[in-house]
Amino acid sequence: MQIASGKVVDGRVELDAELPEGASVTVIAREGDETFEADPATEKVLLEAIAQCKRGETIPMKQLLSELRSRE
Repeated sequence: MQIASGKVVDGRVELDAELPEGASVTVIAREGDETFEADPATEKVLLEAIAQCKRGETIPMKQLLSELRSRE
C-alpha cells in the first residue's frame, strides 16, 4: 500500500508521487472546514499521539502495516 497526496487540477487528480500504471486507487477528499467531535478521553489520546510525532517517536509505514496485519 502506498499513500500519495495531490490536488485536483482541471477536474483530474494530480499526485505528488508516481504510482505504477494500472494501480487501483481510492480518493478521499477533504470537504472545506471539516470538524469532528471527540470526547475528553479520545482528545487526550489524539493530543498525545500528535506530541509523540512532534518528538520524532514514529515508526516506518512498512513496520506499522506489518504490525496491523499481524493483529488480524
